[in-house]
Amino acid sequence: MYTTIYPGVERFLPEWSASVRAQTDRDFDLWVGLDGVTAEEASRHLENGREVHWSPSRPGDTPATVRERAIAEIVRGYDAVIFVDSDDVLLPERVAAARRALERSDVAGCSLRVVDEGGRDTGVVFGVAPDTDWDAFLPRYNVFGMSNTAYRTEFLERALPVPPAGRLVDWLLVTRAWWSGARLSFHDVPAMQYRQYSDNVARVLPPFAPSDIRSAAERVASHYAGLLDVETGVPADRRPRFEAERERVERFRRMCAVPGRLEAYARALNALPAASFWWWCVAHPDLEGLWAQ
Repeated sequence: MYTTIYPGVERFLPEWSASVRAQTDRDFDLWVGLDGVTAEEASRHLENGREVHWSPSRPGDTPATVRERAIAEIVRGYDAVIFVDSDDVLLPERVAAARRALERSDVAGCSLRVVDEGGRDTGVVFGVAPDTDWDAFLPRYNVFGMSNTAYRTEFLERALPVPPAGRLVDWLLVTRAWWSGARLSFHDVPAMQYRQYSDNVARVLPPFAPSDIRSAAERVASHYAGLLDVETGVPADRRPRFEAERERVERFRRMCAVPGRLEAYARALNALPAASFWWWCVAHPDLEGLWAQ
């Protein structure tokens, strides 16, 4: 099991730590990446009763390089890894369900029960149907995060390296693993509580402020750059679809710069039914008349 600890997440660590202790399947090693904190600082908030394998940060690290270094160590020593975010909460079957899922797939995601900052259930379940067409979905959206996904490490290794400036490491890893032939699966029974609060990088629940949408568009654009602006690694038959998605987002970003247009888009977006996956707020197809001109 791997997680990352960083400044600001400390208040959530006792609850996260308790949920790790409460797993029905406790046959795993715990790895922790340290992004801007020390092992001494992090360990004050952890009460797992087990050894922790620390992966410290180094001078000049970015959030992406912290995670890449830990992942590179893990793939050398293990057959599989479960990713969990340290501001979320594991439900008791998280490890057991991931282990079962990896018996029949190479990358396995699970649904998330969305809670607010205090841990109160919002009534929203994040995720997609198990029979989702990944060819249609994954070039545009993501549902395989660093909190709800497990990998066979042979496919995780094929997804490395991560660009140092990478901002959406989760989406990049699953896309590259998928390109390399990984079998993807998604379980529609929640195995995590996903905390939504002001510091979230990837908002799911509306309302979206114009600044939220602009920031999301910048992150999605950087995702396509990280995938496509490389020497090798992009299958020839996949590139046209991903280039088309990049151009789609570039058109949306141009709209964001037109005075008043982003505000109008935000109002229209917040009036639509919410979706339960990441980046649905960017260039929504039902609002193409507002952003595609």
